[in-house]
Amino acid sequence: MRNYLKGAALAALTTTFATEALATEWNVSLWGKRRAFTEHVEKLAELVEEKTGGEFTLTISYGGLSKNKENLDGISIGAFEMAQFCAGYHRDKNPTITVLELPFLGVSSLEQEIAVSQALYQHPAVQKDLARWNATLLMPSPLPQYNLVGTGDVPATLKDFEGLTVRATGGIGKAMEAVGAVPTSMSATEVRQAMDSGIVKAVAFAPHAHMSFGTLENGAWWTTNLNPGTVNCPVVVNTDALDSLPDDHRTVLMESVDEALQHYVDFYKSKTLDAWEPALEAAGIEQVTFSAEELGAFKDAAAAPAAEAWIAENAARGIPAQELYDLVTGLIAEGS
Repeated sequence: MRNYLKGAALAALTTTFATEALATEWNVSLWGKRRAFTEHVEKLAELVEEKTGGEFTLTISYGGLSKNKENLDGISIGAFEMAQFCAGYHRDKNPTITVLELPFLGVSSLEQEIAVSQALYQHPAVQKDLARWNATLLMPSPLPQYNLVGTGDVPATLKDFEGLTVRATGGIGKAMEAVGAVPTSMSATEVRQAMDSGIVKAVAFAPHAHMSFGTLENGAWWTTNLNPGTVNCPVVVNTDALDSLPDDHRTVLMESVDEALQHYVDFYKSKTLDAWEPALEAAGIEQVTFSAEELGAFKDAAAAPAAEAWIAENAARGIPAQELYDLVTGLIAEGS
């Protein structure tokens, strides 16, 4: 009897150790606070934990692990296993995916943004680019077209943007330069202070970010249809961590991406876009709509020069820039 009890205790202890050994916890570096922009990561964490019975968990931190502009660096050294970043924060670190931030590409929906991003992420040159940081692209963070919330005089025409200091990153910044504005690149978390101090007079954001980072509290006007482009903010994982996952955990993670993205799209539409007009009205923001003629001139001035400069700059780096640009614009033209 004593030997039986001893054997049973040993078996229970072995089972406990085995269970603990199988448990996997990943740290995830985000920033700001939970919002529409992070809902796919939150949903992914929920799905992974549920499907693995708690054996695989994603512990999400909003700013506690890294600064947002340093998330890719943190991934490269394995400081955490998953992170979100925006390509425009450090164009030299991820030049291939900045093609998605060129102005006036013409992406018409969140669904199209997902499809085009995922196709680009599969390109060997893009994967090689991110591999320099020991990073594997997991999923995009699709965003609608950016527009401006600004302070001071309400612009009547695009000429009124001359000399205006604007928080605008990537291709959107290039587009604003084309109409005489002065773009300044800063992270979303720095925007409120910059507006308060007058460093910038206007901010280019998607609706969720305007609501999350306080621009409506300072703003006097909003451009309804400028639509110069958007930013690309992927979620990446540390490649070594991904490769070391047990097969069943890796399968659960990868197979949960589409469901997490669908949740993101549904959430963005129902919780953000539907709330945007009421938020503008509540804040007393004047809405500015530009004529088709002015927008056409804006696109002519900004789109082709920015694309040509991007292709030349990145081809000089040995990147198949024309091929990447043709891939993206071709998919958009097809309605992908």
